[in-house]
Amino acid sequence: MNTPPPPAIAPDIAHAAVEWLVTLQGDDVDDDTRAAWRRWLARHPDHARAWAHIEAVNTRLRGVASPLATAVARAALTPPRSAGRRHAIRALATLFAGGGAAWMLRDHAPLQGWLADAHTGVGERRDLTLADGTQVRLNTDTAIDIHLTATERRITLRRGEIFIVTARDRATVPRPFVVATRDGTLQPLGTRFAVRQMDEAGWISVVEGAVAVRPRANAGFTRVVAAGQQLRFTANDIDAPRPLADADTAWIDGMLVAADMRLADFLAEVDRYRPGHLRCDPAVAALRVSGTFPLADTDRILDALRTALPVRIHFVTRFWTTVLPA
Repeated sequence: MNTPPPPAIAPDIAHAAVEWLVTLQGDDVDDDTRAAWRRWLARHPDHARAWAHIEAVNTRLRGVASPLATAVARAALTPPRSAGRRHAIRALATLFAGGGAAWMLRDHAPLQGWLADAHTGVGERRDLTLADGTQVRLNTDTAIDIHLTATERRITLRRGEIFIVTARDRATVPRPFVVATRDGTLQPLGTRFAVRQMDEAGWISVVEGAVAVRPRANAGFTRVVAAGQQLRFTANDIDAPRPLADADTAWIDGMLVAADMRLADFLAEVDRYRPGHLRCDPAVAALRVSGTFPLADTDRILDALRTALPVRIHFVTRFWTTVLPA
């Protein structure tokens, strides 16, 4: 007779276990903190089970080159109540829940963001000025690597979306500026542009200047995207350009602009900026949304929908929300 597998650890317990793991890595852990951790362990069998799983992962990977120690150490050094700390703990909890093998994959999405040169959490935006003067704005849930060498200036977009204002290179020998994505490379020609890495393709929107796009698997094919144009590209092909509307880059100013957008598509965009899961009931998916909404307050966006449309907002938890028929 086969023994059934144990039930899965609840996400909130996995999250708490990882939070204790990060806390106990600190240099200033006192006896009261350790006593509180032991009380948490004893409070429920699943607490002890979650902690045992973490210890098993650590044992399995001991001596194996993996980013686990680096990720935990970085989280431990981040201020306790900061957004960066919360984002790191969510990423670590996701990976521990997925099993030890995930720690060996640097390209695993949550860990990838935490180990990138610069990243944002869900709902965050961040502005950077690179050493050459180039300005980069990171949108929600974005991760980039930055490489400025004697021969090239390169940003690698690991995930998410960025807006770039390139600076004139002051090096004695001018260095090309390149943005690399999973699907291809982009070389701007003195410009302002946005790049988004989606699940199935990349997307570029050019506000000023021009950008040359080259698919990763078809480097001989290049298409120049001019100001006021945007297009989708994959590793093998580049779509024809289409006009760029102001609404398409409204996120740069912290806004979401909808013009007769399907509710399902609108909520998919809002979900990018809201921790947890935001879902749309198929019965209301085709309702239309128009308006300008502040991305910094997604609760306010949901309140506006409830006022303007025949829908109700069902909060299973703060992090699991469904839009249903009224």
